[in-house]
Amino acid sequence: MNNAIPMTFYVIILVALAFPLGGYIGKVMNGEPVFLSRILKPAEQWIYRLLHVDAGEQMSWKKYALCTVVFSVFCLIGLMGMQMIQQFLPGNPENLPNPSWHLAFNTAASFMTNTNWQAYSGESTLSYFTQMMGLTVQNFVSPAVGIAVLFVLIRGFVQVRKEGLGSFWTDVTRILFYILIPLSVVLTLGQVSQGVVQNFKPYETVSLVEPIVLKDGTTVTKQIVPMGPAASQIAIKQLGTNGGGFFGVNSAHPLENPTPFSNLLEMISLLLIPAALCFTFGRNVKDKRQGFALFAAMTIVLVVCLGLVAFCEQNGTPQLAQNGAVNLTAVDQAGGNMEGKETRFGIAASSTWAVFTTAASNGSVNSMHDSYTPIGGMIPMLLMQLGEVIFGGTGCGLYGMIGFAILTVFIAGLMVGRTPEYLGKKIEPFEMKMAVLVCLATPVAILIGSGIAALLPEVADSLNNPGAHGLSEVLYAYSSAGGNNGSAFAGFNANTVFLNVSIGLVMIFARFVPMLATLAIAGSMAKKKTVAVSAGTLSTCNVMFVFLLIFIVLLVGALSFFPALSLGPTAEFFEMIA
Repeated sequence: MNNAIPMTFYVIILVALAFPLGGYIGKVMNGEPVFLSRILKPAEQWIYRLLHVDAGEQMSWKKYALCTVVFSVFCLIGLMGMQMIQQFLPGNPENLPNPSWHLAFNTAASFMTNTNWQAYSGESTLSYFTQMMGLTVQNFVSPAVGIAVLFVLIRGFVQVRKEGLGSFWTDVTRILFYILIPLSVVLTLGQVSQGVVQNFKPYETVSLVEPIVLKDGTTVTKQIVPMGPAASQIAIKQLGTNGGGFFGVNSAHPLENPTPFSNLLEMISLLLIPAALCFTFGRNVKDKRQGFALFAAMTIVLVVCLGLVAFCEQNGTPQLAQNGAVNLTAVDQAGGNMEGKETRFGIAASSTWAVFTTAASNGSVNSMHDSYTPIGGMIPMLLMQLGEVIFGGTGCGLYGMIGFAILTVFIAGLMVGRTPEYLGKKIEPFEMKMAVLVCLATPVAILIGSGIAALLPEVADSLNNPGAHGLSEVLYAYSSAGGNNGSAFAGFNANTVFLNVSIGLVMIFARFVPMLATLAIAGSMAKKKTVAVSAGTLSTCNVMFVFLLIFIVLLVGALSFFPALSLGPTAEFFEMIA
């Protein structure tokens, strides 16, 4: 009960903010005037003139895909190059050296794909300049690309017998100017007001209030406190479902997430744009019920996962409760499994964050997922393995769920003997092939990557735990990469040549295969005529469809990952109760 109240509060705030934001995003992407237009329109037009962009260009899906890939490749090369020469660049008061080539590749691939997986500790690896001009810039443009692709898909459903799907450059510019930057400014100010650092000072050495005596008898009286432009990066890492920490311990760090209110701000921003895009979808396809149906399906799964994780963490493990040695009640204390969790957040806020961040394809954490109970750690893992479609990343989560919706209407059509239709367009073999690519790219990337890694002795050497828990660490790492999530189970040294390169390739594959397949669906749909609704048309906005969609999403995830999960967290659970 104690956990249910704050969790319900978080969900209510999320819905209350997401609904109006969804309408605003729809207006922006349609080119309709909004309250920021008078201020930002001149700057937007200046950007078009500077880049020699035709704002009204209508690209084919192939040209749009080419622009997406070329832009992303330039981002990858630029960010990798910046890391390789960071010791010669300004904004490096700690004189941090260049990272290795494989770590630079992994980091560049991670931030370019909106994954933000980190095989390094931020404050000891990357300079202020690299963090600000490299990572933060990618934190803006990578979610913008995901949202842009979503709107191409929306236009594909709306348009009739056309090929033009809008301009990539116009879409990305509008998303940055009217959505991501304004929201980031607001959140940055909120974070700074709570004590999140935003400066360019060198790291500070401070005296401890109480000296610490180490096991070898050494007395520690001082500590180095990292500084830097953290608040601005943290804001967009949350809003853009990027994840990644400015500091090594991410949002558990007292300078990255210092207060309960900053925790609330960051946690709500995790799902804000993905949830809002559901309402945007309904508005822009001119049937709000369609957006509500997708939102309902996502929310039901999210709430169930919240309950499961909170229950498991509050009850802990059988070992904790053995002989009453540990008080697991939540009366006048945190209770439950508090290992790996900040006492200032407790189980409710930690569990909610764990579910929100893995549902949102975000990757930031305020607790150690490696220390969760087996089932409590499995649920976040499963949310990533489902394809990051329970809200998911900005744009990509929703178009992934639409891919599942297409698969659902196809299966339902087979059962009733009708040609499947979605939003007034017939679903034919080409769309089905592309939808299958959207739905299965993530499982393929995760299972192949983790399967190869599990066979290599060098990967086993990177683990801190043997047996089922060690397998869970490997599986979680590749699930995070394949889902473009970026969160870490921890307990796992990922900074090796093989892991950096393989995880980097998995991230790129899982990003672009579904994205290109989505653009292909959009191009095909735009050329089709609409089909009149009849008495035999399958409704895609009623309760039956919502639960059928949930069933298909869970079925694909269960069939794909049941064997792996059985050998990892499930086996660990049964070991504990044996």
